[in-house]
Amino acid sequence: MALSYKARKRLSLLVLLVGLPLYILVAVKVVSLFDRPPILLELLVYVVLGFLWMIPLRRVFLGVGKPDPDADPDSYPRDPLDTPQQKRGPKN
Repeated sequence: MALSYKARKRLSLLVLLVGLPLYILVAVKVVSLFDRPPILLELLVYVVLGFLWMIPLRRVFLGVGKPDPDADPDSYPRDPLDTPQQKRGPKN
């Protein structure tokens, strides 16, 4: 079952505002259970864990920043500077 644009947008906000902070706390707790490794190895572990959370959730975040594909194109927000040259006036 494919998620609708609205559902993906809401789920992505939930993941970023609730899931990601919880994931960070769990990752820090798990790493703290071991003896402290050398700083470069510890950095590598945090970098890998920082990318690991995105892999299963990449489908949720795809296209969320784009306009709703099911919406009417006339309802899209417009750029106020996207007007014909005649209406902008002379350049100074």
